[in-house]
Amino acid sequence: MINSLLAFVFVLGVLVFVHELGHFLVARWLGVRVLTFAIGFGPNLLKVTRGGIDYCIKAFPLGGFVKMAGENPDDPRSGDPDEFLSRSKWDRFRILLAGPTMNIALSVVLMWVVLMQGAQVPAFHDDPVVVGEVTKDSPAEKAGILAGDRIVKVGSVSVADWEQFYLAIGGRADRDVPITLLRQGRQQVLDVRPVAATRLEIGDIGVLPDVHPSISSLEPNGPAEQAGFKAGDVLLAVGGVRTTFSAQVSTEIRKYPEKSVTIRVSRDGRPLELPVTPRRQGDIGVIGIGISDAFDIIQPGPVGAFTMSLERNVQFAGLIVQTLAGLFTRETSPRQLMGPVAIAQLSGDYAAAGWLALITFMASLSLNLGLLNLLPIPVLDGGHIFIMGIEAVARRDFSVKVKERLLLAGFLVLMLLMVTVVVNDLSRIPFIERLMSGTR
Repeated sequence: MINSLLAFVFVLGVLVFVHELGHFLVARWLGVRVLTFAIGFGPNLLKVTRGGIDYCIKAFPLGGFVKMAGENPDDPRSGDPDEFLSRSKWDRFRILLAGPTMNIALSVVLMWVVLMQGAQVPAFHDDPVVVGEVTKDSPAEKAGILAGDRIVKVGSVSVADWEQFYLAIGGRADRDVPITLLRQGRQQVLDVRPVAATRLEIGDIGVLPDVHPSISSLEPNGPAEQAGFKAGDVLLAVGGVRTTFSAQVSTEIRKYPEKSVTIRVSRDGRPLELPVTPRRQGDIGVIGIGISDAFDIIQPGPVGAFTMSLERNVQFAGLIVQTLAGLFTRETSPRQLMGPVAIAQLSGDYAAAGWLALITFMASLSLNLGLLNLLPIPVLDGGHIFIMGIEAVARRDFSVKVKERLLLAGFLVLMLLMVTVVVNDLSRIPFIERLMSGTR
């Protein structure tokens, strides 16, 4: 719990700092007088005044702000050019845009740093979405999807590879979605309702790629070596159950302590069936093998890593836009939204997995924060930009009363959004989820 909280404060603190730094730097560059640079809300934990600017760290790290002279219509104003509302719309636009831009830039830089270290990616991620297996009683099986089908579209989104497929289906939990596929050269459209998987309720229809794990090592004189298995053997099935990932192999073998089971492998392209009796270890069976999933190792140079970072951020940005649009068209469940509690839990999980995992998570959050702040909702940066755009088209400024009503509407939308994410977060806590289930 403490580690999750510390990771959450670190992650959110960095993202908020970078966002507000964007507003701060551009305001200073354009000559707008800054009064306060604050991270967090509520009472001050730390306050330092330099050059007439109050730099503050506040008690609740759920945001931040840069207060500029003459920023709001009801602020005391002298009409001096160093006041925010005295500047041209172009200057104000650049100041407002700087925060989201810094978050998007941070996402590119963080992902670049991660990719520079090299990474393992599933070997099938760039392959066409050819179904290798349909899991039993899954939405795909119920809809009639078969092994060998090639999925080419999820809803209206074309999917060229497995990575795009997972991104497209992930946001459609508990929503009917038409799946377009090719079967023996003929196009078909089947309606599928993805189930919510994992505590984040990611959409899943139960299709697996046509890949298999392999044996990476053997225990000397262990059951597998004595049965004739060799390093490099590709594990096709255990006891007649097809295996796609290493976890499936382990799960199936554990069912046979001191009982013979036939494992089908591929060796140098030839299929073999090898019977083996797993050794009992507690209540499970083991045969003394190390198992590796099919991964590709990427080691791009600085330029290649930066290009890949840009490509991934563009792809993820498209997914975020698609998810947000789906909230309005009801293609995306509101359950996909996360709030502070879920972010704190994930921050702890990624921190435990290592600094590269945490930085990858930070990159994703930073991109989300940047794009969400560009939404045309009053109160957000994008809302202020939207209002200025309408004023520019109308060639007149709105009255203070109209702006206040717009800001109130934006505030109500944000409160509704906050209530939604808080309910989502609470329902993902096991004991609260049980209480909520008991009231239905």
